[in-house]
Amino acid sequence: MATILDQIVETKWREIAAARLAVPESELEQRVAALAPARDFVQAVRRSDQLAVIAEVKKASPSAGVIRADFDPVAIAQTYAQHGAAAISVLTDPTFFKGHLRYLTAVKAVVDCPVLRKDFILDRYQLLEARVAGADAVLLIAECLPNNRLRTLYQQATGLGLHTLIELHDADQLPRVLDTGCRVIGINNRNLHTFVTRLDHTLELLPQIPRDRIVVSESGIRNHADLVRLRHAGAQAVLVGETLMRAPDIAAALDELRGVSPADDHPRE
Repeated sequence: MATILDQIVETKWREIAAARLAVPESELEQRVAALAPARDFVQAVRRSDQLAVIAEVKKASPSAGVIRADFDPVAIAQTYAQHGAAAISVLTDPTFFKGHLRYLTAVKAVVDCPVLRKDFILDRYQLLEARVAGADAVLLIAECLPNNRLRTLYQQATGLGLHTLIELHDADQLPRVLDTGCRVIGINNRNLHTFVTRLDHTLELLPQIPRDRIVVSESGIRNHADLVRLRHAGAQAVLVGETLMRAPDIAAALDELRGVSPADDHPRE
């Protein structure tokens, strides 16, 4: 039986084929050549004084359905930036997450921090799309990229001036991820085959990752206590979406998550 991830990947290949027909790869190449350098995503999430928060602009998911009905990606991103987000992740998958590349472009125009394209990247064409749309970094998911495709896409992203966040869930993917030489590694606490989430998954995998890599814990992070646990275990950043997107007051939710008061940007332990 096909899993949710299998369905997403199958759909994504169809989307890529349609996009290629609409805008040839050669046209994207020309646009990329004229772009300014990307903002430094690696530096943004590598913080010694506190756990960096990558805040996510996310309308829906396959497991939760519509998460936020009053969805305004620009206003949400501005709030994130004003309340201490180190970087902003934008869901661009239209079919399963109700996202769009135009959301990323709009967000990039109103914030100064790096912007990450979060999608199921399978092909270099999507890297070109991301760079043209304004992405400073892209997510690469090890479970979606078998054999040499993970390393190839990492090298292609780097060649286009993009930073990367390489994500894994299954521990047996870790050697492949480390072999790319990537600086930033995401541990997804959500199993992409079943969509079951466990925060302890990060704590179990962290000891296996060299200390010179930046570790981002993703999914299932709900409060400041979770951030404290993760920081003490050795994580340097978290990626948080649903907790913030469900909050009636996004600004207050991000302040509480980071452990700061509106008048004081210094996080408490």
